[in-house]
Amino acid sequence: MALLPKVNYRLFKYLVNSKLRYSTVNKPKNEISKIRNIGILAHIDAGKTTTTERMLYYSGKITHMGEVHHGNTVTDYMPQERERGITIKSAAVTLNWKNHQFNLIDTPGHIDFTMEVEETLSVLDSAIVVLDASAGVEAQTLTVWRQADRYNIPRLVYVNKMDRVDADLNLCCGTIEKKLGKPTVCLHIPIIEDKKFVGMIDVLTLEKLVPTKDSLSKILLTEKEDPQYWNVAKNARNVLVDRLTEYNDDFANMVISNDSLDTVSTVEIIKVLRKTTIDQTVVPVLCGSSYKNIGVQSLMDSIILYLSSPLERNEDYRCFKDSLCARAFKIIHDKQRGPLVFLRLYSGTFNQGQKIYNITQNCNEQSGRLYIAYADEYQEINKLQYGNIAVVSGLKRTTVGDLITQSTTTVQKVKQVLLEKKDETFVEEMLGMGTRIPTPVFFCSIEPPSLSYQNSLEQALSELQREDPSLTVTHDADTGQTVLAGMGELHLEIIKDRILKEYKIEADLGPLQIAYREAPMKKISHEVTNELKVANTKHTVSISLSLVPAIIDKDKQILKLDKTQEAASNLANLLPRHLKAIKQGVNVALAHGPKISSQVINLEVILHRFDTSRGTSESVISATVTQCLQKMLRDVGTCILEPVMVLEIVALDESLSTILSDLTKRRANILNIAIRGNTKVISCEAPLSELLGYSTSLRTITSGTATFTMEFYQYKIMSAIEEVKAIENVRGF
Repeated sequence: MALLPKVNYRLFKYLVNSKLRYSTVNKPKNEISKIRNIGILAHIDAGKTTTTERMLYYSGKITHMGEVHHGNTVTDYMPQERERGITIKSAAVTLNWKNHQFNLIDTPGHIDFTMEVEETLSVLDSAIVVLDASAGVEAQTLTVWRQADRYNIPRLVYVNKMDRVDADLNLCCGTIEKKLGKPTVCLHIPIIEDKKFVGMIDVLTLEKLVPTKDSLSKILLTEKEDPQYWNVAKNARNVLVDRLTEYNDDFANMVISNDSLDTVSTVEIIKVLRKTTIDQTVVPVLCGSSYKNIGVQSLMDSIILYLSSPLERNEDYRCFKDSLCARAFKIIHDKQRGPLVFLRLYSGTFNQGQKIYNITQNCNEQSGRLYIAYADEYQEINKLQYGNIAVVSGLKRTTVGDLITQSTTTVQKVKQVLLEKKDETFVEEMLGMGTRIPTPVFFCSIEPPSLSYQNSLEQALSELQREDPSLTVTHDADTGQTVLAGMGELHLEIIKDRILKEYKIEADLGPLQIAYREAPMKKISHEVTNELKVANTKHTVSISLSLVPAIIDKDKQILKLDKTQEAASNLANLLPRHLKAIKQGVNVALAHGPKISSQVINLEVILHRFDTSRGTSESVISATVTQCLQKMLRDVGTCILEPVMVLEIVALDESLSTILSDLTKRRANILNIAIRGNTKVISCEAPLSELLGYSTSLRTITSGTATFTMEFYQYKIMSAIEEVKAIENVRGF
């Protein structure tokens, strides 16, 4: 009988089976390696919240497991979440598991609340991506994966819902490799008995993992007692080892020197698997069924073994050394405690009542109480060391994405250190970087029930906007209305519901409007000179600008300086305050286009020449730039761009023709029709204007059997006929 080679099981058992559990709030530096700041990401209804609930139960944080459909889970605590059975706000919880501390954040799966995912990813060290075993990689999975790529976050994949009849682990691994472009290594083999999922086989240790009431039973496989699983598990282990040799040369050399895949120790595999996971060259795949309480403990063990600690991430922030450095990533308003700011601590220690310096806002603030988060409950503490997530009250000006430290002196020292290693642009981006805010695609007016509620409504909107930067609040100067812009119909519906239930204001929302954009038709240049006398001061501005159609990334500057020799000599003396005033004038001019007063995009503004007299105010400079650009836009003309969405519709075969016929009427471009088990998956692009109320229409034409998700794709030029319709809808005539 072939047996596994002798391995250091004592070390392995210590790594994953230690029963010690203790608080790591004030860990010494050598214990920071036992902290995991992780997020759970997934498509809608893949099982993120259920998985989080099971992790809380097995860690001993709760004594009774809640269910999403019962509305009693820990992390879905908002009334709107419990009514709808979806996650709307990301929730942070701290739990201990086998000598390690998990700072865990459960995130929403709906695209309307993608800002919550963006905020969370900006401060995570690693993430768990949950898949539905019957569907594999879905539309929103792709979105959160791309978001995680932007922040370079190590991930492992947990294939949930293996108890479903149509569950397919191989399908899931295939979709990861095909759609996400990442090689996978499967660490589990599902055990199916009488067509029921009853447990897994650990490919590394060749153990059967079978759940009991409150624990996980581990039974070592033998060729004699488990002939049906032995060869399958042995082959899977060899395939895993062979695949890892492709991505780690040292490991490959060790396997060659051993002259056998069988003789590689489990501890060595774990080491190389951890390295390749953190380097993001390989994605470990685990399986289970959170609802059936199978596989969650194994997932928690894998978090310890394969995902990164704070010591293995955030190298750029180490220049702060022992000084405080933290980034705000989430804000909520608590009725008793006021605004609570969630901070990821990168260095130093945060003390209760500490004075801080906000680098991004360039201001000092006095913090209040210090807490550790447990969903909507908070444990007050005196201090918290780096590597953790803190919740602080009393900060009035700090917003999402702000970087804070303890003093301006610390910032100056850090800048000097960074400039020795990095360029000035990197330093400014790192110290001033906020969270990436997605583009709102819907907007509507909002009005209080009476004038007596006007101030209360403005206060409510101010607090909601601080919590959720993807919600923008503006005032229309022409109509005097307050306008909300958000990510979708559900997003604005939730905002209205929160205003009613949390602030007791029965606000009226106007009809949903599409956030169109305008773009210039061709290149144009213009010069303008303004002379204005105010009291005894003469204000003179002379400026030359060009407007050039171009596709510009929203994170890049629209204003460019002319690099020709003649222009460079003039612009060499441009003062920073004058440049700031010019940028402000550009932003004001592009906020409202000449055709339907929508924001103007897809252009570059090139500054050729700038002259001004001594004592000229910045407001006159800004007004001159705005006047010049607005004249150019009127002269050159603009076209209207409409938001186009990417849809993924999952439906039964008998509904396919009806759905396709309906999509054709909505100007949809069908990209692909794929088979997923007994269903069809339709991928297409369609204008947002044609998708208002689509959820209701889809339910009607399919008798409620189809589901869909959509995501903003890009702005596209409209045809002449559709542009006329859009102008009529916006203007009303």
